[in-house]
Amino acid sequence: MPGDFFNTITKSSVAEFKDRGSKFIAYAFAINSADDFKACKEQLKKEHPKANHYCFAYRLGLDGNNFRVSDDGEPSGSAGKPILGQIDSRELTNVLVIVVRYFGGILLGVPGLINAYKTTASLALQLTGITRKPLLVNYRLQFDYTLMNEVMQIIRQYDCVIVKQETQLFCLFEIGIPKNKLEFVMNKLKDKYTVEVRACGH
Repeated sequence: MPGDFFNTITKSSVAEFKDRGSKFIAYAFAINSADDFKACKEQLKKEHPKANHYCFAYRLGLDGNNFRVSDDGEPSGSAGKPILGQIDSRELTNVLVIVVRYFGGILLGVPGLINAYKTTASLALQLTGITRKPLLVNYRLQFDYTLMNEVMQIIRQYDCVIVKQETQLFCLFEIGIPKNKLEFVMNKLKDKYTVEVRACGH
């Protein structure tokens, strides 16, 4: 079913492009949140302390509204939008591309910058594989420790992802359940009558 899956990249990648002395280095990352983006950006600023610009674009989720672009001091529309265009042309989400630029002394003009940022982002995305992943819906589970094995079996069987877990006498889990398997997982968990299941954000 459409809407149950999304396309993202399989691993991080790096590509380089040069134009009239300026060097552009694109880094593509698979991310799951704005916090992941901040961590990646901080890391690159440490790796490239002398770079002139750190332009980026990312897209998260499937609603089409969760994206951000930055020209980071380059002329408006010359960097972030061309980078996002490359992410969107491949119909990817949960993807971040940051392009680090070292200025080479010659102004490239807006068309030259658009071409450089677009090309570098495209090269980085070509170097990584694309994977189709199930869309996850997050739920909180609370259950007695004695049910741990049964709950873990359901989590593994239906490819759920554990986001957070606290294990004491009572266990608190936050799990991501593939949207296309939600009904099966709910039925299974509710069979274990002492498992309390709540949608996150409720």
